[in-house]
Amino acid sequence: MPSPFLGMDPYIEDPEIWSDFHLNLATEIQAILNAEIRPRYIARLNSRVTYEVIEIARTRGVRPDVAVWQPQPPRGEMGGTAYAIAPAPFESEVSVELPLRLVSIEIRQTDSMELVTAIEVLSPVNKRPGHEAYGEYLRKRRELLRSMTHLLEIDLLRGGQRPPLETDVPDAPYYVTLSREERRPKVEVWPLQLGEELPVLPVPLLAPDPDAPLDLGTAVAAVYERGGYADLIDYTQPPPPPELGTAERDLLEEILAEAGYR
Repeated sequence: MPSPFLGMDPYIEDPEIWSDFHLNLATEIQAILNAEIRPRYIARLNSRVTYEVIEIARTRGVRPDVAVWQPQPPRGEMGGTAYAIAPAPFESEVSVELPLRLVSIEIRQTDSMELVTAIEVLSPVNKRPGHEAYGEYLRKRRELLRSMTHLLEIDLLRGGQRPPLETDVPDAPYYVTLSREERRPKVEVWPLQLGEELPVLPVPLLAPDPDAPLDLGTAVAAVYERGGYADLIDYTQPPPPPELGTAERDLLEEILAEAGYR
């Protein structure tokens, strides 16, 4: 079943869905581009791991990757000496951090493995000041903008703090920005509104090769279907934070009503 939203579905921002969607979208983009750019270029996934603090009360099925269990002897029978174990006077909580995999796409020249274009699909931690992945991404972004590599940033998240631009652009919940190496500091910006069709994006290669087309809407729709997200999302409930503005909320209600969820 397809998403009721023509463009980006705001319900995919649910933490229970986003991590899976993010990985699947990167893989789909890789497949689409490899069908266009090979054999001169190759699209590869670049994976890195950060850690996310998990709120136990809201997390379902959190378990360690490996657990080692050792049978415990009855109280007072260790080492042959009887003693009374003092109960803890207080209970508290500690932060639980789980590994979070972040994936980007790299376009490299096949012969030399030179990095030509970096494609970043932002995750919530990339937009959360104070998180280690926020600072790491800004440093990586700065290094790319100082290099001869093109940078395509895909931000399909309404929440968080966006990577900085020097001049104002129209307000929108989603953005795509393209920094071509030869045009810096100029960047191309696609502000994307809720309910708006996602664009076909140009992916720069080395001159004189033309841009490779990336149909972002087709990629997102394919990932939605393959991931079975329609079975996980309850469209009768409000979307995950951040809260929508009045106009966006009215539009969301209209879209869901047309799809039969209202």
